[in-house]
Amino acid sequence: MPRRVGLPSQVSAADQLQHSRQPAAGIQPLPAGQGGRAGGSAVGISDSTPITLLVIGDHGGIKDPDPQNAVSNAMQARAAQSPQPAGVYTVGDVVYFNGDATEYQPQFYEAYGHLQLPIVGIPGNHDGDTTDDPSRLPLDTFMANFCAAKPALPVGNEEYNRDVETQPYCDWTLALSAVTIVGVYTNVPDGGHLEQSQIDWLTGELTAAPTDRPLIVTLHHPPYSIDAMHGGSARMGAALDGAFTSASRTPDLVLSGHVHDYQRFTRTVNGKQLPYIVIGNSGYHNLHLLAKDATAGTQLTDEVVFEFGDDRRWGFLELTIAANTITGSYTAVTKDGQVTPQVDTFTIGGPAPPAG
Repeated sequence: MPRRVGLPSQVSAADQLQHSRQPAAGIQPLPAGQGGRAGGSAVGISDSTPITLLVIGDHGGIKDPDPQNAVSNAMQARAAQSPQPAGVYTVGDVVYFNGDATEYQPQFYEAYGHLQLPIVGIPGNHDGDTTDDPSRLPLDTFMANFCAAKPALPVGNEEYNRDVETQPYCDWTLALSAVTIVGVYTNVPDGGHLEQSQIDWLTGELTAAPTDRPLIVTLHHPPYSIDAMHGGSARMGAALDGAFTSASRTPDLVLSGHVHDYQRFTRTVNGKQLPYIVIGNSGYHNLHLLAKDATAGTQLTDEVVFEFGDDRRWGFLELTIAANTITGSYTAVTKDGQVTPQVDTFTIGGPAPPAG
C-alpha cells in the first residue's frame, strides 16, 4: 500500500532519532550468490580522480510522476554542466510498489530516458517485497535490471537506449580510483534486516577497502532519522557499528533512503566526525515530515547532531571526491520544476594518505 504523508510527530526529534525496533515479519530470502566487487568500467562509469556522482533514493514515480520527472530533468540539466557527473547511485526503492516488472518502463526507463548517465546502486524494501504476488522471487526484477550477466537493451524498453546494468549482486562494492562505495541490501521489514552472512561480507569489504581514499557505506533503512513517519533503525545502526568495530575501519560517509525527505546528521565516532545522510525524496510523491521540534544544529545525543533537513521538496545529492575529500551538495526541486542548487553543502575530510 502507498505510504501516506507523515503527520507532525507527537514525540520529540531525539526520541524519533533511532527507534529500537523488534525483529519484524516479512524477511525475504536473498538471491543466490554472495556479494561482489566491480570497478567503474564494469558498470559503465568512467573512472577518474576527481569524480562526481549524483545520489538519489525512493525515486519511483508511481501515482504522480511529476516529482520524479522534475528531479530527473534537474539531474539532466546538471549532467550538461562541468564537471560532468560520471554516474548516478541509488539507495533504493527504484520501482513502487513492489518491483513489479510492468512498472520499470514508466518509473525507470522512461523517467530517465534523457539522462545519459549510468544508474547503479542498491535495492530498497519495495524492490524486494513480493506481497502483491507471492509467486515471484524476491528482488527478481531488480536483479534482472541491475545485476544482469551482460549489458543489453531490456526487452520492451529498447527505445530508451539504457542497457541493463551488470552489478555483481544486490550487496556489492563499487571500487573506484577516488572512492570505495560499499552497499548492502537491508531487506523488507520495518527497520531493516541483515543476515549474518551479509554482516560478515560487509566487515570483509570494510577491512579490504583501500585506506588511501574515502570510504562510503550505503544501505536503504537509515540508522538515524527524525521524521514523523518512520524514525531511525537502532538495529541497522548496531549492525553497522559491529562491522565498523570488527573491521577496525569507520567510513567517511553513510548514505540511506527509505524516509521520504532529506536529512543530514553528524555523529562523533571515536573522535571522528561521521556524516549520516538520508536522501529519500528523489521522486516518490508523498514526502515525510520531520518531527515537530526538528531544528538544524540541535544536539540530539552526546554523539549525534542534526545538521539540516528538507521535508517540503524533492531533490538529489551531488558528491565530488578528490584528494581524500568528499564535497557534498544537495539540490532541491519542487514538483513544478523549480530548482535550487546548494541548499545544503558540506565537506568531509577523507583519510590521510599513508606515510612514506
